[in-house]
Formats: sequence, structure tokens, C-alpha cells
Amino acid sequence: MIDRRQLVAGIGAASLLSGAALADAPSPAAARLNALMDDWMQRNLRRSPEEATQLGLDKGALAAEKSMLDDRSLAQVARDRAETTRRQAELATVDRKTLSGLDAANYDTVAYVLDTQAEYDRQFDFGGDGTPYIVSQLSGAYLEIPDFLDSKHSIETRDDAEAYLARMSAFAKVMDGETERARHDADKWAILPDFALKTTLAQMKSFADTPASQSSLVDSVARRAREKGIDGDWTGRATHLYEGEVLPALRRQMAELESWRLRAVHEAGVSRLPDGEAYYALSLRHATTTDMTPAEVHKLGLEQVKLLNARLDEAFKAQGMTKGAPWERLRALFADPKFLYPNTDAGKAKLIADLNLKVEAVQAKLPAWFGTLPKAKVEIRRVPPAIEAGASSNYQSGTLDGSRAGAYYIVLRDTAEDPSWLLPTLTYHESIPGHHLQGSLQRQANLPLLRKEIWFSAYGEGWALYAEQLADEMGMYETDPWGRIGYLHDALLRAARMVMDTGIHSQGWSREQAIRYFIENQGDPESTAVSEVERYCVWPGQACSYMVGKLEWLRLRQMARDRLGARFDIRKFHDAGLLPGALPLKVLDRVIGDYASSPT
Repeated sequence: MIDRRQLVAGIGAASLLSGAALADAPSPAAARLNALMDDWMQRNLRRSPEEATQLGLDKGALAAEKSMLDDRSLAQVARDRAETTRRQAELATVDRKTLSGLDAANYDTVAYVLDTQAEYDRQFDFGGDGTPYIVSQLSGAYLEIPDFLDSKHSIETRDDAEAYLARMSAFAKVMDGETERARHDADKWAILPDFALKTTLAQMKSFADTPASQSSLVDSVARRAREKGIDGDWTGRATHLYEGEVLPALRRQMAELESWRLRAVHEAGVSRLPDGEAYYALSLRHATTTDMTPAEVHKLGLEQVKLLNARLDEAFKAQGMTKGAPWERLRALFADPKFLYPNTDAGKAKLIADLNLKVEAVQAKLPAWFGTLPKAKVEIRRVPPAIEAGASSNYQSGTLDGSRAGAYYIVLRDTAEDPSWLLPTLTYHESIPGHHLQGSLQRQANLPLLRKEIWFSAYGEGWALYAEQLADEMGMYETDPWGRIGYLHDALLRAARMVMDTGIHSQGWSREQAIRYFIENQGDPESTAVSEVERYCVWPGQACSYMVGKLEWLRLRQMARDRLGARFDIRKFHDAGLLPGALPLKVLDRVIGDYASSPT
């Protein structure tokens, strides 16, 4: 299912599951819906031990899950498909016509998740979780599990350390399950393009060539057990698992991907896959939660690129830069040494320290813009060097109880890719008022836990892109004109992504054509262009969700302002859109419409 992911036993579990038992007594239909969502969440956490750990719930009745990882095998795919069908039948027993307000939004949201997943299941027998490729430079256990064990799996006791070792052993089985699925999908020609296959294998080789003495998997358990005073030969035991189970499973997966080399083609788009045109159309609908066609998204992207280039031209002229196209002036900024941090460990540490100051500054402005403020803190961390070649900066939420903060991970493979004029906007996008604020408010809202964990890219990435503009409106660039140019550059990036994604997957663009378009609109270093374009090639549709979502947030804000007039309060608008949690855009439209029509 699209959003899979039970809780500790006792009173605490009951209150969490019910979203603190929504204040007023619910109607029969709402009570039935809440009971279903609670049951589904329990099943999700049994199905996904990793989600139980992510939420900080791998204790009590779920303590055994702390020794397990998610099953990624073909057999689990079949079980997931049967579970989707079962949940659709259960949801049909709820009388939607009698629901209103948040209950109606909850119903429509889970119905959307189930219906979209069922549509995938009916039409396609390859891929999953938004990508046709189970293992790539962006996805797969080889990328995800080492960081998960290091940053999500807590070690406070001997049992925790033993559970870590059990998960190391399970890691090998997870990779074998993925390899089975990858082989199945390859038989249906769902094979990575040759350039993405090359990057994926290079990342795997870097992992496979890392000796146990330098492995983060081995070091993490040994170091943290030592810090907690837990005696034992954790290094030796972890090394035995690493060398005897993890690396052999990784090499088996590498051998499967190596066998694809002669069949891998250079064609970048998913249109070459079985029923690839329909696959992309569905991927685009899922990513944007709209009925926009590839042609409509492509046209919208071109319009936004033109608009943002004009705004960049004005911003550059205000700084005395008048020669060349906007992308050429952007290229000059990338090359200007005054904007570059030293490409050293010390330089990268200084970069992160400066970004923490940006977070503190914008946080101080929040009360004037938001009625409800996030309680959770955010940390800024570097993406681990071992996986940064194909990675992008991202945000990962913390635990429900706040024992682990949310984290904004920034890629720092080369500081020349991240000049100082770009960094403020990236920080506002990933942390505050972007992903961290939105995700934290969703977590602390009065919602059933299932709804707290559902995510829609158009809503969440759309919010984060809207938050970049909001940071400008909040005055974060008043004394930073170069930072404002960075903000316009990043907005242009999201517009160009729509053009490139639809170009690659629906108009026959090559990888090289997309890279050329990227450079001639962004001015970014070629290494950034390559990484960005190859990302779109293996994650079809997702790149379009940002700008589609942002424009919807802006449209709804203007609609509310027009309806409410002098009664419009930006803090109430933000609460109205954020406190119901992530929603498909059509559901968000109705929620904001109800707010804007309210007499108070």
C-alpha cells in the first residue's frame, strides 16, 4: 500500500490510536471510521517494524518488532495487495454521506490512498512506492537500512543492542527479498536505464568495498553500546554479521543488477516499460493528487519557467548584473568564490552551523504567521558520504514523543554545489516554515495516528515550496538580496522539473536533452544537473508535485482572502490547512472552502 506503517499496550496506546479520542462523541459512521483507522494502524505497525521504530513505538506490545525489519519480498507484495482489497471493503461499510468536517476529510483521504493503490495493483505487476524500480540510486535497503539503524534504532539497554544485531541479520534477508523482486521485475523489462544502473552499482560497490573496521553498521552498535556502558564484544559480533551475512547478500543483489547490463537501455522515460504511458499518467495523478494530464503539467511548467526567468532578470538587474541570460548570471554566481564554503570537513561544519542560525531567526517570526506552533525541534545533519553520490537533501521526521528530533539532511558532497546564496531557501524548505513545521503540526494535531502518518507529495512538497515564498514574505531576505535570488532559482528549479519530468516520460526526451535544458535554465554545475535529471528518471511524476502543490496553496489562500476580506487572518488560514494533516489537493480545496465560508 502507498502509506503502510500499532502501538504500545495499555492506556497510552489507546489514547494515541484514537488521536486522543476526538473531543465530542462521534456519529456512528465516524466511530466506525475511527475504529477502522485504528485497526489499520495496528496492522501497519505489525507489517512495518521500521515504522514502529520511526515513531518511537517499538516497545511494550511492539518490543519484538525492534528486532525486525520490513519484509520486502514478493510474498509480502501479495499480502499487501490482499490487505488493500480488504480495507476497501471495510471502508465501504462506512456511510460517507453522514460524515462532515474532519471526519469527511479523513474518509476521503484514506479512500484516496486505497483507491490509488488498488489502481496500481490492477494495472501493474512491477515496482512499488511510487517508482518502477525496487532498487536504484535513490531506493533500496542498501541505501536505507544503514542510516535507519544508526539514526532511528535507539540503543539504551543490552536488549536494544541485541535487537540491533538481529536487525543486521535481517538486513541480509531484506536484501534477498528485494533481489527476488528485482529479478521478477526485470523479467517484465522494468530495468533501470543504463546510466542509473551504473550509478546504483557504483554506490553498491562503495558499500561492498568498505571493510568492517570502517563500516558505519559495525561502528554504530559498538560505539553506542560503549557510550551506554553495555559490555560485550559488539564489534566482533557485528563484524561477523557484516562479513558473513550482510556483504554476501549485497553481492548477490549486485550480481543480479550486473546481469542487467546487456539488457539496460539508454532511453530514460518509463514510456518504454510495459504499458508505460498509462504507468506515467497514474504516477503523475498520484504525485499531484490531481487529474492533470502530462501535457497540461508540461505547459504549466513552461509558463512558470518564463515567469520566474523574468523575475530573476529583475532581481539580477537590481544587483547590477545585466549581461547574459538569467541562467548565465546564475552560472556566474555558482563560480563566484565569495559565496563558497571551503570543501573541507571544517567548511562543511561551518555551513551547518550557519544554517542553524537561519532556523533560529525564522523560528522567532513564527507567532505572527501561525496560530499553532511546532513543539518538536529540528536538527541539521549531513547526508552520510557513503550514499551522497545519488542522494538529495531531505527531511525525516522524529518520534511521536519527541525523544528523537526531526532531521534535515543536507547533501555536502561538494560545497561548490551549495553556494551560500542557495542555502537559506533550502533550509526554509526542509525545516521551518517548510517540512519540519508541517510534519510536526501534523504529528501533534488531534488526528488518528493513521492520519498523522499519511503523506501526499503535492500537499507536503507543495507546502514546502509555498514555505519558501512565505519566508520571503516574512522578511527573511530583506537584507539578503542574493538569498532572494536563491529563492527565485529554487522556484525556477521546481518549474523546470515539471518540464523535464513530463518531457522525459511523456515526450520522449533523452537524459542528455533534459540535462541541457536543466543547465540552460538553472545555471547549476553539470554534476547537479546530472544528479537531478537521473533522479526524475527513476521517480516519475514526483518532480511535478512541488509546483502544482505550491500553486494550489497560493490559489486557496487568495480564495480565502477574497471571501473573508477584513476577517482574513494568515494564522487561521495556516491552521485550517495544516492541522487536518496531509490531504489530497481536492480534499484540501474543500477543507479551505469550508474554513473560508465559516461565519467566525
